[in-house]
Amino acid sequence: MKKIIFSIIAISAIQVGFSQKKDENIGSEVVNIVKPYTPTISDAFKVKETPAVEEEVVEPKIPIKYQIFSFPVASTFVPSKGKAADVDKEELEKGFSNYASLGAGNYGTVNAELFIAHQLSRTDYVGGLLRHLSSQGGIKGLVLDDQYYTTGLDFTYGSRTKEMSWNVDLGAKNQVVNWYGLPESIIFDDATISSIQSTQSYNTISLGGRMEFNDGLFNDASMQFKRFSDKFGAGENRFFVKPAFDFEVMDSKVRASFVVDYVAGNFKKDYYNVEEMKYSNVIFGTKPSFLYQQDDFSVHLGAGLFYTSNKFNGASDGKFFVYPNVKASYRLVGDLMIAYAGAEGNLQQNSYADFVDGNPFVSPTLYVAPTDNSYDIYVGMKGKLANAVSFNVRGGMNNEKNKPFFVSNVYDPSITEKEGYHYGNSFNVVYDNLNTFSIFGEIKADFSKSASLALSGTYNTYKVSSLQEAYNLPQLKVESTLNIDFTEKLYGGMKLFFVGERMDLVTVQDKTMVIPTFNQEKVTLDSYFDLNAHIGYKYNKRLTFFLKGNNLANQQYQRWANFPVQGIQFLGGASYKFDF
Repeated sequence: MKKIIFSIIAISAIQVGFSQKKDENIGSEVVNIVKPYTPTISDAFKVKETPAVEEEVVEPKIPIKYQIFSFPVASTFVPSKGKAADVDKEELEKGFSNYASLGAGNYGTVNAELFIAHQLSRTDYVGGLLRHLSSQGGIKGLVLDDQYYTTGLDFTYGSRTKEMSWNVDLGAKNQVVNWYGLPESIIFDDATISSIQSTQSYNTISLGGRMEFNDGLFNDASMQFKRFSDKFGAGENRFFVKPAFDFEVMDSKVRASFVVDYVAGNFKKDYYNVEEMKYSNVIFGTKPSFLYQQDDFSVHLGAGLFYTSNKFNGASDGKFFVYPNVKASYRLVGDLMIAYAGAEGNLQQNSYADFVDGNPFVSPTLYVAPTDNSYDIYVGMKGKLANAVSFNVRGGMNNEKNKPFFVSNVYDPSITEKEGYHYGNSFNVVYDNLNTFSIFGEIKADFSKSASLALSGTYNTYKVSSLQEAYNLPQLKVESTLNIDFTEKLYGGMKLFFVGERMDLVTVQDKTMVIPTFNQEKVTLDSYFDLNAHIGYKYNKRLTFFLKGNNLANQQYQRWANFPVQGIQFLGGASYKFDF
C-alpha cells in the first residue's frame, strides 16, 4: 500500500514540473468593447443620527455603579513664571505747560498770546496769561479812525486736593475803540469831522475765586469783584457771590443755590448833558430744587425766589419775584432718543460792562436796570442718529420784561459841547417787554478721530409791547464748524456764520429844508454771512505755524448800523510750546 501511494505522488510531481515550463512568446489577444462604461451615482440618503432599532423585547438597562479611588501622586513639576506679551503702544504726545504765540496780518493786525503755568507743589499751581489783539484799521469810505486795541493780563493761583479745590484770579484789561460809524445821510463839513474825538477806552480790574468740595453739604461757591471805567469818567463796581449746597432727603438729591449780585455806577452826564446819572441794583435770590429719578425718567422740581432793590438818581424801588424751575427728561430709546422739557425763570443783572461786551460802540450815558425773565418754556428731543452723529431739536417760548435793546443815538445839532459820541455814531439802550418764540436745531458728527462737523440754527419770532421792532435782533442765525486733521502734522478748519436781517433806527437829514432838520427813521440791515478758515502745520512737538483767514467772502456787511466791518483778512504766525 505504501508503494502505491509513493508512486502516485511521484507521477504527479513530474507532471507539474513539465507544466511550469517558461514560454517566452505568450501571443496576443484582441478585445472589442461593444459599449463604453457609463458610471452612475445612486440616490443619496441621509443616515439618521439615532437609527431606529426594531426589537421585540426591550432589555432593561442595568445601572452602572462606579467609584473613584484617589491617592496622592508625588510630582516634581515646577511651573515657570509667566511673562506678559509685549503690546505695541502709541507714543503719547508730550505735553507742555507754557506756550507763546505771535501773528500778524493785513489792516495792521497783531495778535499775541503768552501763557505760563508752574506747579509749585503736588497740589498748588500758579499761572498767567497775556493777550493782545490790535488793528490799525483801514476800512474804505470812512472819515474817522477805526483802529482798535485790546490787551489783557490774568493771573491765577490754586490748589487741588482730595477734599477740595480752589483758585484765586486777578485780571486787568484795556480796550480802545472808535465811534467811526457816522450816518451816511448826514452831511458834515471838514471842520466838524476834524473836531470829532471818536476814541473811547475801557479799563477793567477784577478779583475773584472759586472753590469746590468733593464731600459734605457745601458743594461749591464762586465770587468776583470787578471795577469797570472808561475815558469819560464813568465808573462801575460789581460784586457777586454764588454758593451752592447739595444734600439728600428720603433718597432724593436736593440742591439749593444762592446769589447776591450788587452793581453800582455813575455816568458824568446824560446824553443831553443835563445831569449826572447814578444807579445801583442789588439782587438776592435762591433756587432750591430736588431731583427725582425712576428708571428712565428724571425730573428737577423747584422754584426761584428773588428780591431786588433798585436806585436811580435818588429814587428807589424794591420788588419780589417768583419763578418756575422745572426740568424733566425721559429716555425713549436709551441714549439714542431722549425727550426733555422745562419751565425756568430768572432775574438777570445788567451792567455797563455787559453792555460794552455786547456792543462796544455804546455811549457812556446808559440807563442800567435788571431784566425780569418771567418764564422760558421749552420742549425738545436729543439723542444719536448713529454712533458718531448726535442731534438736538428744541422749541420754546420766552417772556422777558425790561429787556434791553441797542438803538442808534439821535444826532441833535442843538446839543452844546458835543462829545465824540454825539454825531449819530453811537448806541443807546432802551427797554421794553419781549415775547420770543424760537426753534433750535443742532447736529454734530465725529466722522473719525481726525474729522468733525457741527451745524446749528435758530429761528426766532419776536413781539414787543411799546417799540416798533425788536431792534438789532435777527430772526435767523446759522453756524457751522468743520475741523479736519489731514495728517499728523497738517490740520485745518472752517467756520461759517449767517445772520439774518435786523431792524434799527438811524438819524436822517431832511435836505429839502433851508434849515437842516434831523429825525430818526427805521432801517433794515441786510443779512450777512462770514466765512472763516484756518490751517496749521506742526513742524515739531514744540513749533507750529498757522494761517487764518476771516471774512473770506469779502462781505462788506454792517454788524451795527453805519458800522461796516473789515473786508477779507489774513493772519499768519507761529506758536511755540515750552517748559521751564
